[in-house]
Amino acid sequence: MSHYGFLRVAAATPVLRVADCAFNSQRILDQLRLAEQQAVSLVVFPELCITGYTCNDLYQQLTLQRAALASLDHIAGESEAIYSGVAVVSLPLAVDDQLFNCAAVLHGGKVLGLVPKTYRPNYKEFYDSRWFAAGPSAASATVRLFGEDVPFGTDLLFVAEDVPELILALEICEDLWVPLPPSTLASLAGASVICNPTASNQVIGKAAYRRQLIAAQSGRCVAGYVYAASGVHESTTDVVFDGHSLIAENGSILAESKRFCRTDQLTVAEIDLERLKVERLRLTTFAEARTLTPGLLLPERRIRFTLSRPTPPEPMPLLRYVDPHPFVPADDGLLRERCEEIFQTQVAGLAKRLEHLRLPPVSIGISGGLDSTLALLVLCKTADLLDMPRQQIRAFTMPGFGTTSRTLTNARALMDYLGVTAREVDIRPMCLAQMQALGHKPFGLSIADATVESFTAQLSKLPAERRHDLVFENVQARLRTSILMNAGFVIGTGDVSELALGWCTYNADHMSMYNPNVSIPKTLVRFLVRWVALNEFDGGVREVLLDVVATEISPELLPPDEHGRIAQATEASVGPYELNDFFMYYFLRFGFAPSKILYLARHARFEKDYTPEELRDHLKQFLVRFFNNQFKRSCLPDGPKVGTISVSPRGDWRMPSDAQVATWLAELDSVSL
Repeated sequence: MSHYGFLRVAAATPVLRVADCAFNSQRILDQLRLAEQQAVSLVVFPELCITGYTCNDLYQQLTLQRAALASLDHIAGESEAIYSGVAVVSLPLAVDDQLFNCAAVLHGGKVLGLVPKTYRPNYKEFYDSRWFAAGPSAASATVRLFGEDVPFGTDLLFVAEDVPELILALEICEDLWVPLPPSTLASLAGASVICNPTASNQVIGKAAYRRQLIAAQSGRCVAGYVYAASGVHESTTDVVFDGHSLIAENGSILAESKRFCRTDQLTVAEIDLERLKVERLRLTTFAEARTLTPGLLLPERRIRFTLSRPTPPEPMPLLRYVDPHPFVPADDGLLRERCEEIFQTQVAGLAKRLEHLRLPPVSIGISGGLDSTLALLVLCKTADLLDMPRQQIRAFTMPGFGTTSRTLTNARALMDYLGVTAREVDIRPMCLAQMQALGHKPFGLSIADATVESFTAQLSKLPAERRHDLVFENVQARLRTSILMNAGFVIGTGDVSELALGWCTYNADHMSMYNPNVSIPKTLVRFLVRWVALNEFDGGVREVLLDVVATEISPELLPPDEHGRIAQATEASVGPYELNDFFMYYFLRFGFAPSKILYLARHARFEKDYTPEELRDHLKQFLVRFFNNQFKRSCLPDGPKVGTISVSPRGDWRMPSDAQVATWLAELDSVSL
């Protein structure tokens, strides 16, 4: 887990007794024992967890202050033997004749540093400034604790020297809710994980806003965020606390506690430090925010420590959910929303281009497959939006030697139902003539004097093992494009998954004059067509679209089998699209190493359908195909980016066409399964 950049963290909400430091200390130690069993490297406890947040004027009692300090010493000392990670606990601490609300960072039996709360809420039910001073008002930079000088202040960062990219920063409760939170400054100074001990109370609607706030701040900081909240055992004299703890990463909530729980809670998740690092490197404005705002007072003092977690006796499973289909939301409502947004984006992009060209006649090839069907649907909706007659759409179905009756029937019906100008061109005579002119012998067959009928008869007798001929496939694909190019403004149909794999004939299905599908992954195309069928059309069109969705994916360039069924299954050649899209997502979106992509694939539950060896073989094939086919992506036509993945040479992806894949394959081969 840690080898791949994951840090297991926890937000703890132990049972508490207000002003009973000895009891609270024991519950904190109990939670640390549990955290150790779960291989947690960082545990954050609620605000003022040693005393309780609701002590009010008792904070000014020396008895409570001394008990809290003694408990901190006890927790630090006892934790060395039971917990190997970092713990963040909070207490009231008197420094230079001021009382501060402090978070203490513990590791290896010592207090690494103390961070006081910066902002003190003093409105409505809050009265913090009655008892506590603001952190920046402190006069001292160190505090003498337990015989040692301990760093003290709001400018502390905690750097793990043995864990790449792990830099901890702290802010406390209200600090998050202000216009410029300390975590913003800390992240600009390099902090990758923000710890927030909090005592945020419960009122109607606050939980939803809190969730939104923490997700947004983690995204703004491009950081992990551990938010540990006080629970129901705080005093309920005037308010109630619900123990709403959250763990977030770069805009997403990873884990969330059960609210109003009356027992100890340990909310655990893994933060991907590598992912945060990659994201910060890509977001050039992140670093610019530091260099272009020189007046900001960034935390500068770095407290270095060595985490050195022991290796567990058995590999710990990743708790973090890894979505096997990152492009397809599992929630039906979100999926419908996503499909509608993508479809409207496609229509908007194509509408602008056609409007700019003053609504020229357009041509599109219709195969009866998913991609061309989606492109035609987008084109028809665009024409309606622009008051352009659908008859101006010249839709061609061009049956060849591999076309099956099912896809041809669907193509004909779709064009008829949609009211476009439908044309059918049998490309077999032209393909045969071109192969004869080239002197090519497809499948080793002599065709010098062959007719379409005699050649088709020969093809029907070919055994399955001989049905492979690249020239035979390319001649058909390029002839279709030639026809379309001569008929009007060509609308492309290929998707980003095909482009990543190079599963697109050069100057054929990879070329057009505008392609609305260019950044849509194959796993999402099927859902898009289904969504359009159920939400934009009815009757016969819907029936045809649903049958297209149910049809096996194939380029239909090789002869069908003896029963007239598709014999060339795309996934049999390039591998399952669900795997390829998964690999593409983590390779392009985050730049992960192949070993980490394989690790994530195994935790995405793909091992139910594929062995580890099969997963590695498919990933190897993806990498080889991706590197070998960059030349096709270097000359892509225009088309809209609709999601986080694009291979446009003008936008997201610039790569030399002759780059070598050897380093990536060697890294993958280094993984022992």
